[in-house]
Amino acid sequence: MDTEAQHTERDRSSRPSDSEQPSEPEGPEERSRSAFTGWIARWVPGGRITVTLLVLLAFLLLLSTFVLQPFQIPSGSMERGLRIGDRVLVNKLAYRFGDGPRRGDVVVFDGTGLFGHGDYIKRVVGVGGDHVVCCDREGRLRVNGQSVDESAFLHPGDRPSTVPFDVVVPDGTLFVLGDHRSASSDSRDHLGSPGGGMVPVDEVIGRADWIVWPFGHATHLDRPDAYARVPEAEAGEADGAGTADGVSGGTAGAALDGAVGGARRSEGADG
Repeated sequence: MDTEAQHTERDRSSRPSDSEQPSEPEGPEERSRSAFTGWIARWVPGGRITVTLLVLLAFLLLLSTFVLQPFQIPSGSMERGLRIGDRVLVNKLAYRFGDGPRRGDVVVFDGTGLFGHGDYIKRVVGVGGDHVVCCDREGRLRVNGQSVDESAFLHPGDRPSTVPFDVVVPDGTLFVLGDHRSASSDSRDHLGSPGGGMVPVDEVIGRADWIVWPFGHATHLDRPDAYARVPEAEAGEADGAGTADGVSGGTAGAALDGAVGGARRSEGADG
């Protein structure tokens, strides 16, 4: 009996313990990963540092293509908020999975064939169906019958517009103006052109959400409250869109000053 008991104990002790069993597959798995990265590093000049930089570059390229894109402001057409030389980050997903541009948004769009050759940055004043008029008795814009106080973001000394207009924005388009109205080429200057100065929503690259450079001017671009009380357009108001009553000319000193320079430099953005 004692001999059998001792033999049984020896059999149990000869088995590997539970803590030792997982150690066998872990070794080869770790060596496999190390060998793979080591193989890449041996074939790429600069080794692991170069591989890391290439991965980071690919990530930034994907980010810029599909999510966020930097643009440089080359003119004063959006002062006082956006100054010459400012870098803004444009959110390219802002309108991809929900509502389109809203009144008060600052958007970047491809102005080729509309305003000129290149990308432009402007503020949305009217969306599809809106009735936009300049101006009321106090010199303010009226959108769908509601006067809009734009003094919080207009360039000091500028009037909402020196050009009278009365337009209905067609569905799927935007009526856009620069904040520096006396130095901005915008929808007002193209009312008599094909498209009536309206920007198709499909041409919008994204919404400018942040100023990231210079650091002292860095801020988040919030939608102003000025348009919060504007009612929605009434049904059927878009009939006759694209007309402008009483338009007397373009804004003074505006010559494609709204173009945006940035990652799309190959398109020849004007500045």
